[in-house]
Amino acid sequence: MALDSMHRPVAAHARIALATLLLGLAAFAPAKADDADAALLHPLFQDHAVLQRDQPIRIWGEAAPGAAVQVGLARHRRSARADASGRWSVELPALPAGGPHMLTARAGDVSRTVADVLVGDVWLCSGQSNMELQVWRSLDARAEIAGAASDTIRLLTVPQAGHPAPQTRFGADTRWQTVSPDSIRDFSAACYYFARELQKTVDVPMGLVNAAWGGSRIQAWTSAEALRAGGGLDAELDVLALYADTPEAAVARWGEVWTGWWQQRPGIATGDRPWDGDARGADWRDTPADLGAWERWGVPELAAFDGMLWYRTQVRLTVDQAAQPATLVLGPADEMDTTWVNGQAVGSTYGAGTPRAYALPQGLLHAGDNHIVVNVLDTYREGGLSGPASAHALNFADGSTVLLDGGWRYRVVPDAVGSPPRAPWQSAAGLSTLYNGMIAPLAGMRLRGMVWYQGESNTFEADAYAGLLRGLREDWRARFENPGLPFLVVQLANYGTPADAPGDSDWAALREAQRTVAGDPDTALAVTIDIGDRYDIHPANKQVLGKRLARAARHAVYGERIAPSGPVPQQARREGDDVVVTFADVEGGLFVHGAAGPVGFELCGAQSDSCRFVDARVEGDRVRLRADAGPTPVRVRYAWADAPLVNLFDAADQPAGPFEIEIR
Repeated sequence: MALDSMHRPVAAHARIALATLLLGLAAFAPAKADDADAALLHPLFQDHAVLQRDQPIRIWGEAAPGAAVQVGLARHRRSARADASGRWSVELPALPAGGPHMLTARAGDVSRTVADVLVGDVWLCSGQSNMELQVWRSLDARAEIAGAASDTIRLLTVPQAGHPAPQTRFGADTRWQTVSPDSIRDFSAACYYFARELQKTVDVPMGLVNAAWGGSRIQAWTSAEALRAGGGLDAELDVLALYADTPEAAVARWGEVWTGWWQQRPGIATGDRPWDGDARGADWRDTPADLGAWERWGVPELAAFDGMLWYRTQVRLTVDQAAQPATLVLGPADEMDTTWVNGQAVGSTYGAGTPRAYALPQGLLHAGDNHIVVNVLDTYREGGLSGPASAHALNFADGSTVLLDGGWRYRVVPDAVGSPPRAPWQSAAGLSTLYNGMIAPLAGMRLRGMVWYQGESNTFEADAYAGLLRGLREDWRARFENPGLPFLVVQLANYGTPADAPGDSDWAALREAQRTVAGDPDTALAVTIDIGDRYDIHPANKQVLGKRLARAARHAVYGERIAPSGPVPQQARREGDDVVVTFADVEGGLFVHGAAGPVGFELCGAQSDSCRFVDARVEGDRVRLRADAGPTPVRVRYAWADAPLVNLFDAADQPAGPFEIEIR
């Protein structure tokens, strides 16, 4: 990701880092009911809220421990008593779509009145940057924003907050809004266009709850219990649990996990410990004085490098300085750092624009030379440790500062080493952090369904994604107390350089995982393989995406007898020398655009590198593939590339999505 230029003096960097640290600590603070008037109702219940129709309605909040609470909505009244922690909840009878209604709550002298409450269908829209992408970044944004007006579509954006333990309240203030040019500009384009299209056939109020974070992995959105059930993450989850109580001990333990991973990687020599050795040797080189994005250093091997670099510097301290409490301040690292001081891990943060501030354990520093080592991982566009040298310093308890301006050295990590483990407390790259901070506070809410648009940050582990996606779906169904809660999945769009020959593709493999999960009950897929942008990982055509999501919902949620997501492969069989693929969910037959036949079909033998493009032609709802000379085919692939060219559609202009199936 692009690095922000940093030209502030060190004091400014220290203030920014301290503010960031305090903000994070505030987000980690437990919810309190000190302000009884504000806390009486959970923040979900505000003016212009939408409640789910045709399901019992749960209302909850906080009051003084033991207080009696009376709640009213429409013609219904219920009472509850706050428990020892001050929490209370009531369940009201289901209501049909309609409104506006008034919601009231009273506990002693404290009362709240919420006006203009509608009852309709409530959707949770979640994922990473393509779900977060705002209306102002979508196609024809100026006209879309200027013409936005709806009193029956309501918007709520969950504040971005990560936490090591589940929370009951949001990390910041938020509110429900009606659709207007001001409110829609920064709201999720995918979520809004979906509801706008769906409302054409489902004429009820729509409540949209957007909980998204750019760059987030699916593991960050899944509860610790669900991740443990999936297996393989116990060590990381134990560190996360420790971090919630004693961060310093958790960081030290995480350092052991990280270094253990490093020492087991292929090509890493025994005794190779960059975090605590010196920086001599041919593989360590001097960085430019101003640091910054390594793509701009003029080093050919780094000109388009996505991966890891080690950075190293040292600072000489006096006896008095080393004896004081100290904080290591670093400028932003794009996009993730893991940092050591004198061989001990002291912190790890995700976020390209976030300054780092790591409190150092007492006794870690010593008089004389102290070594600071930073491992930086970048996976997209520009990466590196920001400069200038004044962005990095040790701040001491007596108010003094020592700049880390003695020069940095770097070492490139070979691609074969792979992607490192992420510190489990990191916001978007950690484990359960976004679930804890953004999904757990919604517990008790009734939903019509969930829309999930994520996967770009998990393409490096596509083989595990189907299990992770099923785990998240079932986890959220349990959280919202609905085992059949519909789940709509947006398949990854085309992105990157088109392939000129068959080959492996992590993006295609992840799309296949999404397609596989979409075949489960109460789950549907929106195919986007034709509306991406090869130059931009954030395609702007969210209007067509909204239409496809609405179509998937009409089928999977509302029971319309329409094909939910375009032609899907049903089977592949041999017919003489040919292979014939039969498609289901075809509306009005198969059609080819721009060529005599479909492009992008491959026949593959038993070996992984045996796939070859083949000629194809449409026959009704089938596609016939010419099995020409080559290895005996055992499977068929279609659109199997990061950015495939596709031209196979049905009469509803729905594309056939990417797939890989065996030949029977």
